Amino acid sequence: MNGRLVRRGAVLLLSASAALAAFAQEIPPGQIVDGVKCVADPAETYAVYVPAHYSADKKWNLILAFDPRGRGRAPLEQYQAAAQKYGYIVVGSNNSRNGPPQVSLAAAKAMRADVLKRFSINPKRMYTAGLSGGARIAMKVAIDSDDIAGVVASSAGFPPGGRANELRFVVFGTAGTEDFNYLEMRQLDHELSSPHRLAVFQGGHTWLPSELAVQAVEWLEVQAMKSGRSPRDGALLDRIFAARSAEVAAEKNEARVYEQAEAMVGDFQGLKDVSKFAEEAKALRQKKSVLDALNKERAEEQMEAQIEAEIAELQQSLEDGPAERSASLAQLKPRLTRLSQQANAATDSADRRMARRLMGGVFIDSRGVDDQEYQHFVDSLRPQSRN
Repeated sequence: MNGRLVRRGAVLLLSASAALAAFAQEIPPGQIVDGVKCVADPAETYAVYVPAHYSADKKWNLILAFDPRGRGRAPLEQYQAAAQKYGYIVVGSNNSRNGPPQVSLAAAKAMRADVLKRFSINPKRMYTAGLSGGARIAMKVAIDSDDIAGVVASSAGFPPGGRANELRFVVFGTAGTEDFNYLEMRQLDHELSSPHRLAVFQGGHTWLPSELAVQAVEWLEVQAMKSGRSPRDGALLDRIFAARSAEVAAEKNEARVYEQAEAMVGDFQGLKDVSKFAEEAKALRQKKSVLDALNKERAEEQMEAQIEAEIAELQQSLEDGPAERSASLAQLKPRLTRLSQQANAATDSADRRMARRLMGGVFIDSRGVDDQEYQHFVDSLRPQSRN
C-alpha cells in the first residue's frame, strides 16, 4: 500500500477521533455551562443549558439566543426556568454582538451546526431569540432559514431591509415600558398580520424577565399545536388556556381587556372554545370609552414618533454648516433639558415613561454624532441613578 495513503488515512482517523472526543465533552444537564467550543471552529463559543432530564433518546426543542454584547449566559439566565419546565435546550453565542452582521451570522451558523451534532434536536421546533441588535440577528437567521419555527424578539424587530407583513415563522415580541425601542415594537405589533404577540413589561431596554420567558415559551407551545409542529397536548393546553383566561378576568382596564380577549381568540381559535372571548371583544369594541382609549394610545405613539424624528433631524443638522449647527444646538438644548426633567420626575406617568424612552434613544444616538459640545451636553443629562 502507498505509504502516503496510509499516513493520510491515519491523519483522517485521528481527526475524526478528536472530533468525536470533542462532541463527547461533558455537558452537565440542569445547569448553565459557559465556553463550549464549536468543534469545527474553537474560536466560536457558546453557553448552553440542557434540561436536567435530558436524554438523547428523544428530540428536544432548541432556542438559539443572541445577546448584543456577546454574553452567551445572559439569555440563558432568563430562559432557564422555561427551558427546564418545557424541555428546551437553550444556547447563547459568545461571539455574536452588535457590529458587522457578518460576524454574528457566522457565529449563528457555527453554533447551530455544533448544537445539531452534539444534541438530539427536534428539527420542527427550532427557535431563535435575541435582545436589541441580537433580536435583529435572530430575525435575520429566521428570515434566511426554512426551518426556524419562531422568534422571541426582545426590544428590536427586523434587520435592515427585512420588513414583511407575513412571515413563515411566529413572533413573540417583548418591550419594557421605558425601552427606547418600545415604539418600534408597538409598530411591529400593528404591522404584522402573521401570528404574533407583543408583551410589555415594567422596565427598560433589557432581556425579558424570567416569568415572561415562561409565558413566551408557553405561547410557542400553543402555536406549535396550532400549526401541527407538535401533537396536541390536552392537559398542557388546558393549563395554559386557564392561566391566560385568569389574566383576562383579573384585568381592570377595559382597553387592555379588549386587547387580551382578541389575543385569546387569535391564539386559541381551533384549539379551544373562544366564543366567550370573541363576544367580549365585540362588545368592548363598540364602547366609546374603549375606542377613545385606543385612539389616545395611537395618538401618543404618533406624537412620540414625531418627537423622535424631529430630534434625529436636529442631530443630523449638527454636522452641516456652522449656521445650521448653531441653530440646531439652540433647539436641542432646551428641548432635551425639558425631556430630561420629565424623565427624572418623582412620580410615574405616561409622560415620564415616554420621556425616558426618548432620552434613552438620545443617549444611544449621540454616540454617532461628531460634535463634542453636543456629546458633553448629552452626557450631562445622563441620570446617575433613577427609581
